[in-house]
Parts: sequence; structure tokens; C-alpha cells
Amino acid sequence: MNFNLTKEQEMIRKFIRDFADAEVAPKADERDRTGEFPKEIFLKLADLGIMGLPFPEQYGGGEADTISFAIVVEELSRVCASTGITYSAHISLGGAPLHLFGTDEQKEKYLTPICTGKSFGAFGLTEPNAGSDAGGTQTTAVLDGDEWVINGSKCFITNASYANHLAVTAVTDHSKGINGISAFIVPTNAPGFTVISNYEKMGLNASNTTEIIMENVRVPKENLLGTIGNGYKQFLETLDGGRIGIGAMAVGIAQGAYEKALQYAKERKQFGKSLSNFQAIQFKLADMAMNIELARNMVYKAAWLKDQGRAFKKEAAMAKLFASETCMRACDQAVQIHGGYGYMKEYQVERFFRDAKLLEIGEGTSEVQRMVIAKQIGC
Repeated sequence: MNFNLTKEQEMIRKFIRDFADAEVAPKADERDRTGEFPKEIFLKLADLGIMGLPFPEQYGGGEADTISFAIVVEELSRVCASTGITYSAHISLGGAPLHLFGTDEQKEKYLTPICTGKSFGAFGLTEPNAGSDAGGTQTTAVLDGDEWVINGSKCFITNASYANHLAVTAVTDHSKGINGISAFIVPTNAPGFTVISNYEKMGLNASNTTEIIMENVRVPKENLLGTIGNGYKQFLETLDGGRIGIGAMAVGIAQGAYEKALQYAKERKQFGKSLSNFQAIQFKLADMAMNIELARNMVYKAAWLKDQGRAFKKEAAMAKLFASETCMRACDQAVQIHGGYGYMKEYQVERFFRDAKLLEIGEGTSEVQRMVIAKQIGC
């Protein structure tokens, strides 16, 4: 087995790490405080060709692999999780369903702006009464002549305020259950389409999280994404890839918290010696380093399987579950190692701790991941 990154992957890691340290990290605390969306950062990433990284060149993408995508998410999240989740959702939730299920015409029209950074990618699945139970979708789409008329609402949607269009699920046939759910490409400037951005969140404050209201929104018949009645299955497939992004994000946050804790332990002196000389602290740091490395390997394996065209649902669920829970524990221990200072915003690990919690919830809770894994192993 070869665990070496390719030259291209190593180049991307070094480039994005340097970019993250120079462009993303300096104002991360300020963005967390003010909630300012890091639009300038993404304009720079667009100029550098990163916004369409894993998609075909013909649509403005970079033809890179999923491991490269995971590396970018990890390195951005290492310094600013809000930036990391914005990028991850842009690619894995916004661009991926268009790439997977769109026609050539749809890709040219809707995927190209995502790849070039002219639009952010967004994805509308979750509803007030349909979270883990995505099959409980209540948004409806009714065919009226050559147009679909969509009514309903979505919640906890990432990037919608900055998206020109997004893919949404809606019920097209109530009699067929989940097989009556379809997917549509909906322009955000369509009459009756409203984006509300007023959530007050625990963390990820500089990411854009919105509610969407659709009141008699009309889209052309050709805006059906994929096959009618397959929307639920299509979005589950999209989420499989998205879980690789969340896993990578978790690895990045955990790595950032670990680096802060290790640096602090070396510098902070108590009882006449550095904290890093105390076995209790050494064991905490050793566990953090071990579990982060395990999580990273799991994320990369799921990404590699996806790139090979092999089944990866189980591995993506395992990676997302293990990495997100590892991240939460690592951030908790980073705060603990900092002691009272860990509770203060100046030392940043409390930001990492707050940001980490969402990863155990978004794109399938930890409980849902265990359900997915159980089904995959034949339970």
C-alpha cells in the first residue's frame, strides 16, 4: 500500500497551507466576532483556480481528485472552520449534484459559475420537519404546463445568500413516498424565492447559514435535476461525498486545536517546568496526535475509494463519524490543556471548540452515521 501523496497533492497541500496562514488565519477571530462572510478570501481562491478544484476543466474546474479536495478543506479548517465549511459545501453540496446528475446543458449553465467562483454552491435538503428524516420532505413541486411550481421551505442551508442557484428537493408524487421526491435547480432570484439569514449560532459564525422560503416559485421544466422521482436517492449519494468534506473539516479543526495546545504546553510553565514535561499533558497530546492521524487516514481512504469509482458509503460514514467525534474530543482537551486561558477568546481554542460541535450534527448526525454503517455491514 502506498500512503504517499502525489506530487500534485503535496503541491496543493503546501500551497493551501501557506495561503491559509497568510490570508485566512489573520482575521479569523474578527470574523467569528462580527459574522462577516469571508468573500474576499473566496475571490482570491477563485482567481487561483481552487473553487472548481475536482470538477472537469470544460466547466472551469481543475480536474483534481477527491483527496486534493479533502486536503484543501482540511487546511482551510485548520485556521478557520467557517472558511472550511463554506468551501466544503460549495464543492460537495453545491457543485457535486450538478456534476453527478446534470445534463451537459445544465452543467454548462449552472456548474461553470460555481467552478469559476461567480456563484457559491448551495444545496437545499433539510426542512423544519425533515432533518435526519430527509424522506419527510414537505416542499412540493407541481408541473404546470412547461414549468414546475415549487412551494415550501428549507432550513440550515449553507451559502444560499451568495448562490445564484441551488439544487432543492421537492415532492412530485405523494403516493410514492421517497420515490416521489425529485430534485430541481432553482435560481435564487426567481420571484417568490426568499433567503433569510438571521440565525444566531454557537459557532461557525462567519459562514452563511440561511432559511429558504419558496412561494409559487416557477422554474422551467428542464430544470429538473436527474430523473423524476430519484431526488431522494440522488441527494443521499451527494451526502456520501459531502461526508468526506465534513470529515476533512473535522481533521483540520482538530489539527489546529492540537497545534495550539502543543505550542501552549511547551511555553506555559507551572511548578517550575513546562506543561509538556508533565505526563498527564503528554498523554493528552499523544492521544490527540494519534486520533487525528487515524481520522485523516480514514478520510483519505474514503476519498481514494471515491476516486477509484468504488463503493465508499460505509467508509465515508465511518470517516465522518470518527473524525467529527475525534475533533470534538481534541478541542475539548485543547481547552483543558490551556486551563483558564482556554476559556478566553484570545487563545482561540474556544473558537475551535464551538465550531467543532456542528460536525457531529451536519450532513447526518452521529446517530445517523451509525445507522448507515449498521446497514452497510448487514444489520
